[in-house]
Amino acid sequence: MSLQVMTYIVVGATFALYIAIAIMARASTTGEFYVAGKGVHPILNGMATGADWMSAASFISMAGLIAFKGYDASVFLMGWTGGYCLLAMLLAPYLRKYGKFTVPEFIGDRYYSNTARVVAVICLITASLTYVIGQMKGIGVAFSRFLELDFATGLYVGMAIVFIYAVLGGMKGVTYTQIAQYCVLIFAYTVPAVFISLQLTGSAVPQLGLGSTMAGTDTFLLDKLDATLIDLGFKQYTATSTNTLNMFLYTMSLMIGTAGLPHVITRFFTVPKVRDARSSVGWSLVFIAILYTTAPAVGAMARLNLMETIHPTTGVHAGEWLEYEKRPQWFKNWEKTGLLVHEDKNNDGRIQYVGKNNKEFENEMVKVDRDIMVLANPEIANLPNWVIALVAAGGIAAALSTAAGLLLAISSSISHDLLKGIIAKDMSDKTELMAGRIAMAGAICVAGYFGLHPPGFAAQVVALAFGLAASSIFPALMMGIFVKRINNIGAVCGMLSGLGITLLYIFWFKGWFFMGTPAAANYPADHLLAKHILGIAPEAFGAVGAMVNFTVAYLVSAVTPPPPEHIQHLVEDIRVPGVLNK
Repeated sequence: MSLQVMTYIVVGATFALYIAIAIMARASTTGEFYVAGKGVHPILNGMATGADWMSAASFISMAGLIAFKGYDASVFLMGWTGGYCLLAMLLAPYLRKYGKFTVPEFIGDRYYSNTARVVAVICLITASLTYVIGQMKGIGVAFSRFLELDFATGLYVGMAIVFIYAVLGGMKGVTYTQIAQYCVLIFAYTVPAVFISLQLTGSAVPQLGLGSTMAGTDTFLLDKLDATLIDLGFKQYTATSTNTLNMFLYTMSLMIGTAGLPHVITRFFTVPKVRDARSSVGWSLVFIAILYTTAPAVGAMARLNLMETIHPTTGVHAGEWLEYEKRPQWFKNWEKTGLLVHEDKNNDGRIQYVGKNNKEFENEMVKVDRDIMVLANPEIANLPNWVIALVAAGGIAAALSTAAGLLLAISSSISHDLLKGIIAKDMSDKTELMAGRIAMAGAICVAGYFGLHPPGFAAQVVALAFGLAASSIFPALMMGIFVKRINNIGAVCGMLSGLGITLLYIFWFKGWFFMGTPAAANYPADHLLAKHILGIAPEAFGAVGAMVNFTVAYLVSAVTPPPPEHIQHLVEDIRVPGVLNK
């Protein structure tokens, strides 16, 4: 059976499963639409949270980043997993205890202000829309290769699937769909990793294979990879070139951004009891760890396979051509997507490098999109078609699961926080439910538009979203739970300043202020501040924005009246066992 037919069968079967679950778990009340009726078992919720969390960035892009950045990409592993520990200890149980539907609702009540609630909605939508762009990119990448559709068509198909099961099922349908998606994506991620680890090292456990010797030799896999890259003029895989300050802030931004992601926090409103929220986080870490401990092995093995499947036919000498065998079939397949580009300068059908000196090479392989590495890895390793089709289904499942959670968070913030909470407080549940579905449909259209014009590869776009969540939502939640003195004016000023300075930094150093202007052609050469301040990348600036948020909130609250006494008691009650146990 051909790869395309196999892929259509596997992906089509998973789509049918998702839609069937959504129909059976259709939300009929606002409680089911927003928080699945607060009746999800902690283990199942942990699995759904894992799928919600392990997005296209985790499944598709993270191993690609590790493959090309090596040690420097460890910030993603440390930041994303460390953030879950913060979430478990500092936020999830307290927010579940308070018992509201959404993050903006908690912020509005805690800071006794509709203005604070509206600002929280703005922060939530900004971070969530940025995040969902990365998911749409992942959907388009998977569809464009394996279903042999162009990127735009693949994106539209993904949007249609999300529309059917997310709009129909709400949080109740999304929860049980995400449980199925977790099973698909984790199986799809680990099976090829086991195959490839066996091929390269003889170990069936990829985590052990990463530190093992190559099969039949005494050379360690990482040593082999380092030597191969150095021979071709690339940076050593295990070396680091990241500014220490930037690496620290990048990790912190990802950590507190994780703890502040509204679509993940909302998942802990769906369990019956407060202690179930803690239990859910623990189970989430278990399910997430299966993929996250496998990712470094997948990244390293994918990079080695990429370099080794096009074997050199001549030695590496400065000033001479380094020739490779004619492009293998997997290479030609991915060329069709435009995500892998070979510029055949002498029309001989080979990939070649010309040495400029002992360290630099001008090459004909001019583009390798990092987001293809996980998806292309089984093809590079000549694995069976069913494994390749399974990886395609897993990548699509990862993107769809997170996209649904993000779109639900956006939808609930518009229908519940803006419409029901502020504009039309007497709105009936039926009308609110319809408004939520319309809002989600609109959010899908907006996300699809930006998915067609993404500002970077999936993990990079997601990192920006984490920075926005870190600089705006996380500080407001932390101070709302643990600091009685922070008032509504301080919270609003803190959120706006943190979000504002982070957006300014991102737009300035990404060159987005120059779009459509003559300066755009020469950016960053014409940029007055072409180099990042203190080497801090835009993706890492969320931690700085969070510090600004905390500082402004404290200073403004110190010179303005304290919160009302009942609000201060509320803050104390949230942290006391047995009180406010809703």
